[in-house]
Amino acid sequence: MPAIRSLFLLLMCFAPMAWAVEVFQAGAPLKGPVSFVYAIYYAKAPAAEPLAALKASVAQQGGTLALVTQLSQEPAAAQVVATLDDTVQKTYAPPDLKMIQYFGRGLSTAQAEELQLAQLALVLEFRVPASPTYTGLRAAGSLLLQVAEQTGGFIWDEETREIFTAPEWRKRRVEGWKGDIPNVARHTVIHAYQGDKLLREITLGMAKFGLPDLVVNDVAHSQNNQAGNLINLLAQALAEGAAVGKNGALTLDLKSIRNAQLPSLADNAKAVAQLSLYKGQPEDGDPNNRLMEIGFDAYPGPDRYARQTALFASLFGFTDTLQMVKHTDAILAASNAAKAKLPALGQRFNAGLRPGEYILVKAPFAIPDGGREWMWVEVTQWGEKEIVGLLNSEPAQIPTLHSGQVVKVKVAEVFDYLLYDGKGGEEGNESGKLMARQRSGQ
Repeated sequence: MPAIRSLFLLLMCFAPMAWAVEVFQAGAPLKGPVSFVYAIYYAKAPAAEPLAALKASVAQQGGTLALVTQLSQEPAAAQVVATLDDTVQKTYAPPDLKMIQYFGRGLSTAQAEELQLAQLALVLEFRVPASPTYTGLRAAGSLLLQVAEQTGGFIWDEETREIFTAPEWRKRRVEGWKGDIPNVARHTVIHAYQGDKLLREITLGMAKFGLPDLVVNDVAHSQNNQAGNLINLLAQALAEGAAVGKNGALTLDLKSIRNAQLPSLADNAKAVAQLSLYKGQPEDGDPNNRLMEIGFDAYPGPDRYARQTALFASLFGFTDTLQMVKHTDAILAASNAAKAKLPALGQRFNAGLRPGEYILVKAPFAIPDGGREWMWVEVTQWGEKEIVGLLNSEPAQIPTLHSGQVVKVKVAEVFDYLLYDGKGGEEGNESGKLMARQRSGQ
């Protein structure tokens, strides 16, 4: 019986991490044997006897899986040990409602509530040889689907901490392969944890491929999606055979990736990134697996935040442009209204924003030859008189500054703000809306 899983925390505060210094070992990171656990929970009495259904399904796999009573240390072929546990409320409790809210795949509210009372689970422990064709993982996925469909259960993935209906399992795990190449994003998840000021993003589920889980530290909230895209693309490249080079270097070429949906790229995107890979340092709640941390040392910038932004801009492209506008009376009035809200906004920031929320402020920066350039800053600290944050714009006339760089601005000089709610909504930037109308001639 596997150990009871660790609970997922949507936000986890942790001490700032020391920057990784040990480069990841050169060569292909694939290692085995590969071990993982799936389970089928029964909220109601099974439609068929689970162990009998399992034996029949194993037989239909054509010898790709062997049902055994004890896993071999170094199996020559894929093996599975089955335990029908009728004490799951004590030994292997189903995920709670909050966890299902974030990581339930296809479950209705009624099904999630029924699952809380489950008394029975078929727990399946797999061990398979490491293979670039992922034969064992694919066979295990098909096996789970067959048994769940026959018996009427919900499928649990221990590595990713997700719970599925059978149709969702089919769509996400059984379908989506191109020959022997999986779509890795369908088999993994990314957790984003709130750190002291910024985010830490980490995959769960790469162990099923015999590969390390991937980590990016100190991610700005505004770059959450870009960091997630980078992680998924590297994960796919590794699953397709990419190897780590000397001193942890790896060239990620999006054109060489065969089975992934690429993100939208700007016209100036290079679609190639030079990654620096390190041995990641584990934190509480991380998967029990090797960790590979993505570094940004190949890119310019005075600090790691700026270098991270430079990689994203090079890989995915950017659309930041210099815009000349006149501060009319209406624009200044909108700015003054925004300034009146800053004290309450600062209190809200320091009290702790909700998951996914972040704040930008617009402030002036001195141009060397005179004048000022107005740019957005993502707030990481809000003091009584000073705000510290990451530059969210690419300067056009200030060569000493770079997007992503740590900067300080005076609260008294803030011109406007933007509050993102993490759900696609935003508040603020009323002056910017007026400027847009001015530029369009309205």
